[in-house]
Amino acid sequence: MARILIRDLDEETVRRLKERARRHGRSLQGEAKLILTHAAGIGFDEARKLARQWHKELAGRELPDSTDLVREDRQR
Repeated sequence: MARILIRDLDEETVRRLKERARRHGRSLQGEAKLILTHAAGIGFDEARKLARQWHKELAGRELPDSTDLVREDRQR
């Protein structure tokens, strides 16, 4: 797993991160890791591009009708 070092982070930011971590029941490292993971996630423009790509790939395909499966599931 990769490591990251952030230098010269001001004390107020660290204090707020520690408080946030405490409220969420996590360590400072765990909170920072979660924040960075979410921030590095797929963005809106990238998601839109991916959706358009899937739309092109699936165009013209006949997809199965799930109506019968939904009805069967409702009867359970």
